[in-house]
Amino acid sequence: MRTTARRAVGALALATAATVLAACGSDSKDKGGDKAAGDSGSKTVTLVSHDSFAASKSVLAEFTKETGYTVKVLRGGDAGAAVNQAILTKDHPRGDVFFGVDNTLLSRALDNGLFTPYTAKDLAQVPAGLQLDADKHRVTPIDSGAVCVNYDRGYFTAHHLAPPQSFADLVKPAYKNLLVTENVSTSSPGLAFLLGTAATYGDGGWQGYWKQLKSNGVEVVDSWEQAYNDRFSGSSAGKQAKGDRPLVVSYASSPPAEVVGVTPEPAQSPVGVATGTCFQQIEFAGLLHGAKNTAGGQALIDFMLGKAFQEDMPLQMYVDPVRKDAALPPVFTKYGATVDHPATMPPDKIAADRDDWVSSWNSIVLK
Repeated sequence: MRTTARRAVGALALATAATVLAACGSDSKDKGGDKAAGDSGSKTVTLVSHDSFAASKSVLAEFTKETGYTVKVLRGGDAGAAVNQAILTKDHPRGDVFFGVDNTLLSRALDNGLFTPYTAKDLAQVPAGLQLDADKHRVTPIDSGAVCVNYDRGYFTAHHLAPPQSFADLVKPAYKNLLVTENVSTSSPGLAFLLGTAATYGDGGWQGYWKQLKSNGVEVVDSWEQAYNDRFSGSSAGKQAKGDRPLVVSYASSPPAEVVGVTPEPAQSPVGVATGTCFQQIEFAGLLHGAKNTAGGQALIDFMLGKAFQEDMPLQMYVDPVRKDAALPPVFTKYGATVDHPATMPPDKIAADRDDWVSSWNSIVLK
């Protein structure tokens, strides 16, 4: 998701075709020395992900230098769509590693047997609270962040209107026809926003909240890219696309994405964050069951949890690293919003109720 806003705003092509992101390396074997069971001997490792995966070529070249493997990326839409596609093709996986399944979709992936257990190196550097599959290690935490409503500072200044700060604010008449969000069936930030409302209003209250939100003119689009880059008036891409929605479901890390590369450096980002609307998101990588290049997949997961990749992520996908010793770039710490208490939900609660909530949401919002 990525984010990452996060998710490489305005710069990441929405290609679904395979893209080679690292130059060919040597013929050396993986760090383990011997081929793992199921390893084809190929020197290419295929990463299946959402449209928003991004990494520096120099960092992936370092992976090639260390292991001898090159990385090929297959993108499959927003995270929800990518997970659904991985489930449909699980008997004949399209790659070796899947990255981008988050805590809102994790139980669906695990219940469908998408992953082969693997305990990544340096997992001790990841806080226990982020290791949601710690007993079986079918997935490895790679990044975290907060899904929140973002607002266009310029719009609210021009209209002499205070931006919303809470879920309750969003249903007020002052914010009618201002919010765009993502379809919960196809988008992980959209689903995270739904879960945030469920965590806030409870099993018996979130449906009524969404009826109010619909009456207040919420717009729904399929993906984060559409919402943030096409419909949101506060992003650089949205301005070019003449987006007219000054509120969007995105990330707490959206503000620094709008500042990177801007000279002179502004006093604040043009994008603000309604910190009372946030839900914690954790993204994972896993070795796909039936992967052809098991050893290469394991090496890639180790590398994604390594310090070089972790410190590259913030300005590539606009997410927080999960390693405790990974440093954030100054622009990230200066402009990123601080969310002290994002809404959360236990994985077993998400697993038990998610499908019913999605079905109810569809009936309320889309019909």
